[in-house]
Amino acid sequence: MPINRVILMGHLTRDPALRRVPSGTAVCTLGVAVNRRYRNGEGVWQAETTFVDVVTWGRQAEVSAERLAKGSPVLLEGRLHLDRWETEEGQKRSRLKVVAETIRFLPKGPVANAEEEGEPGGEAPDS
Repeated sequence: MPINRVILMGHLTRDPALRRVPSGTAVCTLGVAVNRRYRNGEGVWQAETTFVDVVTWGRQAEVSAERLAKGSPVLLEGRLHLDRWETEEGQKRSRLKVVAETIRFLPKGPVANAEEEGEPGGEAPDS
Protein backbone atom coordinates (compact mmCIF):
# COMPACT_ATOMS: atom_id res chain seq x y z
CA MET A 1 0.00 0.00 0.00
CA PRO A 2 1.51 3.37 -0.99
CA ILE A 3 2.11 5.96 1.71
CA ASN A 4 2.20 9.69 1.00
CA ARG A 5 2.96 11.40 4.33
CA VAL A 6 5.22 14.38 5.02
CA ILE A 7 6.22 15.90 8.38
CA LEU A 8 8.20 19.14 8.37
CA MET A 9 9.44 21.57 11.01
CA GLY A 10 10.72 24.96 9.91
CA HIS A 11 10.06 28.68 9.66
CA LEU A 12 7.84 30.65 7.30
CA THR A 13 9.77 32.45 4.56
CA ARG A 14 6.98 34.94 3.87
CA ASP A 15 3.64 36.05 5.26
CA PRO A 16 0.77 33.63 4.55
CA ALA A 17 -1.37 34.46 1.49
CA LEU A 18 -5.08 33.80 1.99
CA ARG A 19 -7.58 33.66 -0.87
CA ARG A 20 -10.91 32.04 -1.57
CA VAL A 21 -11.89 29.77 -4.42
CA PRO A 22 -15.22 30.44 -6.22
CA SER A 23 -17.05 28.08 -3.83
CA GLY A 24 -15.94 30.30 -0.92
CA THR A 25 -13.47 27.82 0.57
CA ALA A 26 -10.37 29.44 2.08
CA VAL A 27 -6.94 28.53 0.68
CA CYS A 28 -3.70 29.65 2.31
CA THR A 29 -0.27 29.35 0.69
CA LEU A 30 2.90 29.35 2.79
CA GLY A 31 6.61 29.09 2.16
CA VAL A 32 8.55 27.05 4.72
CA ALA A 33 12.33 26.81 5.14
CA VAL A 34 13.56 23.54 6.65
CA ASN A 35 17.16 23.43 7.90
CA ARG A 36 19.41 20.39 8.02
CA ARG A 37 22.90 20.08 9.47
CA TYR A 38 25.22 17.26 8.54
CA ARG A 39 28.90 16.34 8.46
CA ASN A 40 30.51 16.30 5.03
CA GLY A 41 33.12 13.74 3.94
CA GLU A 42 35.84 15.63 5.83
CA GLY A 43 33.82 15.69 9.06
CA VAL A 44 33.01 19.42 8.84
CA TRP A 45 29.49 20.51 9.77
CA GLN A 46 27.50 21.84 6.81
CA ALA A 47 24.11 23.55 6.70
CA GLU A 48 21.50 22.99 4.04
CA THR A 49 18.13 24.73 3.69
CA THR A 50 15.22 23.30 1.72
CA PHE A 51 12.43 25.67 0.69
CA VAL A 52 8.99 24.07 0.50
CA ASP A 53 5.73 25.43 -0.92
CA VAL A 54 2.78 24.54 1.32
CA VAL A 55 -0.97 24.94 0.86
CA THR A 56 -3.75 24.39 3.39
CA TRP A 57 -7.52 24.60 3.05
CA GLY A 58 -10.66 25.53 5.00
CA ARG A 59 -10.56 26.57 8.64
CA GLN A 60 -6.88 25.59 8.91
CA ALA A 61 -6.16 28.10 6.12
CA GLU A 62 -8.06 30.88 7.89
CA VAL A 63 -6.37 30.27 11.25
CA SER A 64 -2.93 30.04 9.62
CA ALA A 65 -3.44 33.40 7.89
CA GLU A 66 -4.58 35.00 11.16
CA ARG A 67 -1.86 33.64 13.46
CA LEU A 68 1.25 33.16 11.34
CA ALA A 69 3.74 35.62 9.84
CA LYS A 70 7.11 35.53 8.16
CA GLY A 71 9.58 33.84 10.53
CA SER A 72 6.95 31.90 12.50
CA PRO A 73 8.10 28.41 13.51
CA VAL A 74 5.71 25.61 12.48
CA LEU A 75 5.39 21.85 12.59
CA LEU A 76 3.19 20.53 9.82
CA GLU A 77 1.94 17.22 8.55
CA GLY A 78 0.44 16.56 5.17
CA ARG A 79 0.96 14.94 1.79
CA LEU A 80 2.92 15.64 -1.38
CA HIS A 81 0.98 16.90 -4.41
CA LEU A 82 2.27 17.51 -7.93
CA ASP A 83 0.65 20.48 -9.71
CA ARG A 84 0.81 20.26 -13.50
CA TRP A 85 -0.13 22.94 -16.01
CA GLU A 86 0.64 24.27 -19.44
CA THR A 87 1.80 27.84 -20.10
CA GLU A 88 0.25 30.08 -22.75
CA GLU A 89 3.28 29.22 -24.90
CA GLY A 90 2.45 25.52 -24.65
CA GLN A 91 5.26 24.57 -22.26
CA LYS A 92 4.41 21.89 -19.73
CA ARG A 93 5.26 22.82 -16.14
CA SER A 94 5.02 21.09 -12.79
CA ARG A 95 5.64 21.96 -9.15
CA LEU A 96 5.79 19.73 -6.10
CA LYS A 97 4.14 21.09 -2.95
CA VAL A 98 2.88 19.90 0.41
CA VAL A 99 -0.83 19.94 1.17
CA ALA A 100 -0.85 20.48 4.94
CA GLU A 101 -3.58 18.70 6.85
CA THR A 102 -2.39 19.87 10.27
CA ILE A 103 -0.21 22.82 11.21
CA ARG A 104 1.08 23.31 14.73
CA PHE A 105 2.09 26.85 15.65
CA LEU A 106 5.30 26.56 17.66
CA PRO A 107 6.48 29.12 20.21
CA LYS A 108 9.34 31.37 19.22
CA GLY A 109 12.52 31.00 21.22
CA PRO A 110 14.32 28.06 22.82
CA VAL A 111 11.71 25.40 22.00
CA ALA A 112 11.60 26.34 18.33
CA ASN A 113 15.40 26.34 18.17
CA ALA A 114 15.87 23.05 20.05
CA GLU A 115 17.39 21.41 16.98
CA GLU A 116 20.30 23.84 17.25
CA GLU A 117 20.89 23.13 20.94
CA GLY A 118 21.21 19.35 20.73
CA GLU A 119 23.24 17.15 18.45
CA PRO A 120 23.06 18.77 14.99
CA GLY A 121 21.06 16.97 12.36
CA GLY A 122 18.50 15.74 14.85
CA GLU A 123 20.50 12.59 15.51
CA ALA A 124 20.54 11.19 19.02
CA PRO A 125 24.00 11.23 20.60
CA ASP A 126 25.60 7.85 21.17
CA SER A 127 25.06 6.54 24.70
